[in-house]
Amino acid sequence: MQFHPASLAEPWWKRGVVYNLYPCSYMDTNGDGWGDIAGIRARLDHLVGLGIDAIWMSPVYVSPMKDFGYDVVDHTAVGAQFGTLAEMDGLIADVHARGMKLMIDFVPNHTSDQHPWFLESRSSRDNPRADWYLWRDPASDGGPPNNWRSLFGGSAWAWCEERGQYWYHAFLAEQPDLNWRNPAVAHAQHDVMRFWLARGIDGFRVDAMWHLLKDPHWRDNPPNPDFRPGEPAIRQFLQIRTADLPETVEVVCGLRRVLDEFPDRAMIGELYLDYDRMCAYYGPTSDGCNLPFNQHLIMDPWRAEVVARGIETYEAALPAGAWPNWIFGNPDNPRVASRLGPAQARVAAVFLLTARGTPILWQGDELGLENGVVPPERVRDPQEKREPGLVDHNRDIARTPMPWDGSRFAGFSTVEPWLPLTEDHATVNVAAEEADPRSMLTLHRRLIALRRAHPALAIGAVTVLCGANDVLAFERRHGTEVFVVALNLAHAPRTVALPPAAGGRIALTSGLDRGGESVGETLCLGPDEAVVIAVAG
Repeated sequence: MQFHPASLAEPWWKRGVVYNLYPCSYMDTNGDGWGDIAGIRARLDHLVGLGIDAIWMSPVYVSPMKDFGYDVVDHTAVGAQFGTLAEMDGLIADVHARGMKLMIDFVPNHTSDQHPWFLESRSSRDNPRADWYLWRDPASDGGPPNNWRSLFGGSAWAWCEERGQYWYHAFLAEQPDLNWRNPAVAHAQHDVMRFWLARGIDGFRVDAMWHLLKDPHWRDNPPNPDFRPGEPAIRQFLQIRTADLPETVEVVCGLRRVLDEFPDRAMIGELYLDYDRMCAYYGPTSDGCNLPFNQHLIMDPWRAEVVARGIETYEAALPAGAWPNWIFGNPDNPRVASRLGPAQARVAAVFLLTARGTPILWQGDELGLENGVVPPERVRDPQEKREPGLVDHNRDIARTPMPWDGSRFAGFSTVEPWLPLTEDHATVNVAAEEADPRSMLTLHRRLIALRRAHPALAIGAVTVLCGANDVLAFERRHGTEVFVVALNLAHAPRTVALPPAAGGRIALTSGLDRGGESVGETLCLGPDEAVVIAVAG
């Protein structure tokens, strides 16, 4: 598990692999059908065996769970359904003892409507915390003050009788947005960060980072000329007044200054933006977010020319000293194996774990899990409940419980889990795939081991060689060590001229075959095949 000495100078968040762990669905130890901290501790060795360097864990704060932990009542306490603060301390120690890092979700944009801050704020316009949230008088007709919409459907304004005003909520009405233009709010949230950093947390994934500031003049969002029926209602308007305001980067740099009070910590930022705007969040001198989320592998078509152009656009947009990242899945979007199909999901895994940048792996993708099937009566996702039937917008389908074995409840629980298990959990599970030398789990383990063993794959430079005829190829280089990665994004064979790979040998393929095969200037790729070629070093 040691890195090549040449890579040790780089921080862990550059050279390592991050695993997005969803506590509700990882492992249940108390028989209530929900995952818990004790379950995470019990299954850490799976992540060690996979080769993970850092865990990013979704929220376990005190919460009424209207949005599954992203509606926080107490930022410095653990919800009873997950465990205790002492168990959280034990988890931090266990993770560190295994040579890994632990990052947690930080939710600075909003709180629960049951948070003490909000209860005070809504009580009167004279309360000391009256200006901690976004309040606005009604429009002249008594309705909402402008056309701002919630990402979960409907108006983003909720009425408060006590104040005779509306409060703004980018998500659920039960998740009022904080006023980050108030220095007292920033100070309080910075102290939340310090609380967890002092306990040994290695960093944060910052939720809804691009939403932190809103237009101070409360202007309407303009209509979206590209809106199409069937899309979420939020897309009827361009969110230029409610998200990604340029001055948001200043807030992010403030978060970074708190982070830098503690050594060797990192920050991931949730964003859904184009490359130029995304890269702005690194900060003007790389003094902002360490890893602003690059969600383009989720947002963009999986086509060779698109991904090749994306790599080059991304690299050109990066500020000096900034480091890229890539992600194929998260708890808010359909799974990669369902979006691309199982065969291309293996190709995608090769890309994720050989591309230049930190790979962020979503829980279960290492098994090739596909979307769950959630009948209407078992839907939990508040977004789906408010706007049912939207294509690819039921978040439950990506959050189904982790299948550990082929038993009735997949080794996740002793009772029916909070969400249905995947329909094929009897065969697609950790135990079955550990015993299969050609499984998706085996592929991920071998890819991560290869990445760990070779600085060129972990921290090397990248050059795009091909992005046409369904073939994506790129070179990774560090010192004298050179690898060429070629991916066939088609379901039919492809042949590609790759002179830079001539004289190399295949180190790994998505099919876990052809190992050691020599390569000439022309490479033949089978359907849905990706190869990693060791050229020099």
